[in-house]
Amino acid sequence: MSGEILRLEIVTGEKGIRMDKIIFTGDDGENIEFFVIEETQLSGNKYLLVCDSENEDEDSEATILKETALDGDEVVYEFVEDDVEFEAVAKLFDELVGEDADIEF
Repeated sequence: MSGEILRLEIVTGEKGIRMDKIIFTGDDGENIEFFVIEETQLSGNKYLLVCDSENEDEDSEATILKETALDGDEVVYEFVEDDVEFEAVAKLFDELVGEDADIEF
């Protein structure tokens, strides 16, 4: 699945942590919300570690998105599906978030 950002909102989680919310339009036209945990760059590509809940104390699904296009205010992200790329970026995110999040890949 890929999608364009419909809008980017700044929300504050329960512990006062600022989180960016990205709203995608899925292939079926339904909106899907993701909350940005961390972002990084690797080999010239921008990646986002996102989850599906803004509540830091709640278990949630996390995934990695890769920026694939940037044109003015329009940004396109895609899920990282290549296993080698995913493992490399997941390892980097694991180091970045450290003890702040218990992430299983």
